[in-house]
Amino acid sequence: MSSDLHHRSQRIVLARHAETEWSISGRHTGRSDIALTQEGRDAAVQLGRRIAGHSFDRVISSPLERARSTALLADFPDPEIDDDLLEWDYGDYEGVTTADIRAERPDWELWTDGTPNGESPADVAARADALVADAVRICEGGGDAIVFGHGHMLTALAVRWIGLPIEHGKHFRISTGSIGVLRWKRENRVLDLWNDRSHLTRAFDDTP
Repeated sequence: MSSDLHHRSQRIVLARHAETEWSISGRHTGRSDIALTQEGRDAAVQLGRRIAGHSFDRVISSPLERARSTALLADFPDPEIDDDLLEWDYGDYEGVTTADIRAERPDWELWTDGTPNGESPADVAARADALVADAVRICEGGGDAIVFGHGHMLTALAVRWIGLPIEHGKHFRISTGSIGVLRWKRENRVLDLWNDRSHLTRAFDDTP
């Protein structure tokens, strides 16, 4: 990232939590509080080094351990907690892989179907819109923020930031330990960086 990251820039940096055992195996990890693996902890430190020296106006995290631990290891030990950053509530599909779900429901798609006894796409879009509204207020005040969260919820935030319907989240891949940047082009909200893992030595691996 360019050197101007060290100055206020009216941007929102999205940091997905680093690797867990469930992310490795592709299990849907919603509200289960799964710890980082040792490799995940190392990746969180590298993420912190990537953005070292920048003082954000706001540091915000999901309340779940894997997000808070990523923030701590990235040298942001005391983030604000925002429950709207909780991962998608997968209901009956918590801990289940997409392959197992599709063995019973071949056409299932999270971003259009949601989950039984969990959240619908509309539910997640409503939470994402609240996050977008807060992000806009931060930027309008001349500030910036870093947000530590989860794959599907950060994707929902990015999708709604650029004004797309929530179902477009299926077109966005976001890996553990990656960062993205939401920014402005004049009056338009834009996606400036996505799924960037160049701070990691294995950045081009097929990482969940």
